Amino acid sequence: MTREKRTLILFQSSEYVEEHFKELSEHHWDVYIANTLQQVAQLLCQHTFHVGICLVDKCTKSTCASFMCCKKEQNSVIKELFNSFSSINWIMALPNESSPERMPDSVESGLIAEYCYDYVTLPVEIEPLLFSLGHAQGMNKLSRNFPKPINHCPSTFGIIGDSPAMVGLFKLLQKVANEDCSVLIQGETGTGKELIANAVHNHSSRSEHPLITINCGAFPKELIQSELFGHEKGSFTGAQQRKIGRIEAAEGGTLFLDEIGDLPLDQQVNLLRFLEDRTIRRIGGSDSIPVNVRIIAATHVDLKAAVQNKTFREDLYYRLQVLQIETPPLRTRGKDIESLACHFFNKFSANNSYTAKGFQVETLNFINGYEWPGNVRELMNCVRSAIVTSEHALLTPEDLGINRRSNNRVMQTLDEARAIADRNLILASLHHTGNNMSRAADVLGISRVSLYRLIDKHGIIA
Repeated sequence: MTREKRTLILFQSSEYVEEHFKELSEHHWDVYIANTLQQVAQLLCQHTFHVGICLVDKCTKSTCASFMCCKKEQNSVIKELFNSFSSINWIMALPNESSPERMPDSVESGLIAEYCYDYVTLPVEIEPLLFSLGHAQGMNKLSRNFPKPINHCPSTFGIIGDSPAMVGLFKLLQKVANEDCSVLIQGETGTGKELIANAVHNHSSRSEHPLITINCGAFPKELIQSELFGHEKGSFTGAQQRKIGRIEAAEGGTLFLDEIGDLPLDQQVNLLRFLEDRTIRRIGGSDSIPVNVRIIAATHVDLKAAVQNKTFREDLYYRLQVLQIETPPLRTRGKDIESLACHFFNKFSANNSYTAKGFQVETLNFINGYEWPGNVRELMNCVRSAIVTSEHALLTPEDLGINRRSNNRVMQTLDEARAIADRNLILASLHHTGNNMSRAADVLGISRVSLYRLIDKHGIIA
């Protein structure tokens, strides 16, 4: 009788592989090797892992280059591995001299106690390793028969998230809300730009006055001026009564111009004129009407590129971007992804007798590893659709309606891979040091000036 092969993920920082790990394939284990956290996420999008081995190197300058030649950094990466992929039963493989028996108070011993299912020492013996792997695999599969508890999701300004990227965003948001000048919010589609605009308004001195929203790309070119500035009765065919425009309706409060990059050029001129003299004139009217309103604009378009391409006015761009906010894409927000998925599950399953009662652990693995090109909006729609259509007690990856192999992050250029690795390392260092620039620069082995340059290059909000 042929025994079914089982999958195992081996995380290591070097190319060296313990000889007995190579033998596992002879004992019905398919071993997948990952050298970085990103590679772990890639593999989780394509395979199901119940158990993993974390191979700890002897931390010397010759063997630990990828962990900054620093034991402290190695342990930091290992801790991030266990935190980010906690649904896997991890077994730590470490040098004999670092074992808990020899060093019970070491950092490694603490990591084993807090995160690991078991540990083995190097050089590893195959029989004890096989026993440990089999037991860890069986217990993990057993635990997946029970729902994952859906916990309270941390939020600030009514926005869910406590990742380093979002903590930095919230700090900036507080500063921006306290000012009273134009704000430009930029970010990919589905990253929550309207939520940010609402938060700025609701925590500003204008919060008692209206927040009026208009999507600049949702109206035909001939109607957008009337929507923004209003019109007088009889000013054109069909104008049967006076219409108050969105700008005037926002008196005392905030006007949110969503998708400002889609505003036609001729209307950009009219908007610029309003920003310069703070008065409007309704279509067909002769009176200049003063309006006291704060402008918040948002776009997924690269406005700098649009200025260069002559599709967006440079003078308007500089009028709008007095203060700037960049919304981070979901793929950079770590465990926020799982928190958001749980939030949407609670929201859409409440007060309804749906079959689904939670997520499979495998599904949460997939959710955390998927790249989410549609960002939070895509995640929300996938979870909502899965709740309604699933016939499973626990939502499966297939219930989400996403092809598991559609997220092939391996197919990227070397420059893209380096940029992602650099950005993730900087974020991890900032998080580890509590956003202390000097300490983060020391951890990375670079100067503060270089760190600031890299933060700016990768669009990190620190």
